[in-house]
Amino acid sequence: MQLTQLTAQIILMFGLMLIGVLINKCHLMHAQTANDLTNILLYVVSPCLIVNAFEQPFSGSRMHQFLLAALATLLWYLVVTGLAWAIFGHLKDPNLRRITQYGSIYSNAGFMGIPLISALFGSTGVFYAVVALAGFNLFSWTLGVRLFHSQMSHQVRQVLLNPNIIAIAVGLLLFLTSWHLPTTLNRIVQAVGSVNTPLSMIVIGNSLAQIHLSRQMLNPWLGLTLLLRNLLFPLIGAGLLTLLGVSGIAYTTTLIMIACPVAGIVVLFTLQIHADAAPAIAVMSLSTVLSLVTIPLVVALGAH
Repeated sequence: MQLTQLTAQIILMFGLMLIGVLINKCHLMHAQTANDLTNILLYVVSPCLIVNAFEQPFSGSRMHQFLLAALATLLWYLVVTGLAWAIFGHLKDPNLRRITQYGSIYSNAGFMGIPLISALFGSTGVFYAVVALAGFNLFSWTLGVRLFHSQMSHQVRQVLLNPNIIAIAVGLLLFLTSWHLPTTLNRIVQAVGSVNTPLSMIVIGNSLAQIHLSRQMLNPWLGLTLLLRNLLFPLIGAGLLTLLGVSGIAYTTTLIMIACPVAGIVVLFTLQIHADAAPAIAVMSLSTVLSLVTIPLVVALGAH
């Protein structure tokens, strides 16, 4: 894959985000509509895209790269979680401490990563991208959510019953058995999954349209969060992927997934505990805008 192709696709996605901004400014999408579309994307569209990606004949070499990418992703999350704790764990402001730790670790893998990979590599790319998506869901809903909630009684259930995790399990079964969905059902799954990229970007654009510049965006700790999330932590991932022998599309897709901007769910988690969401909104929005440059930069620096 050429960097020009990646950059062109990211610019296209930002163009779709701009449509979302315009929709918001024209008052064509209300808050409830955005919430409903988000739920549809997370719980219906994305799972269909994942299942469709696994509808291909079993390949030992492909499975080998899949497992290596999974190991690299596991190690990466453990490493960057430790680094984020060491860097931000001493902050006296608990709200800023939570946001900087979560924001530096967790990328917008589902909302931005999967659409980007799907547009660049099709179902083959999504096949490998689900590794990083599974890692995000596993760690975000356990260690990540614990930054905001001390109680973890329901987190395991949320991980196991997450539609994307269920879709990965179903997809792996299809791949390992080389079984295919009935033709009509397969076409329905493909059709639903095909709207993922444009709809995701429009919803993100709608969210960005509600961002207002503030002094929160000048906080140096948020600046460090952006540096880690958008550049340094993904480069650590590139090193781990290379060390473990991940190559080809598996390498590029996993790297792009962990190089995506700050996960928007950091805002939701902050609001859930009735804390000040301004720093979370600031770091999420700035990270998203900067990713236009940083994702191609990370791929270029991590090329091998």
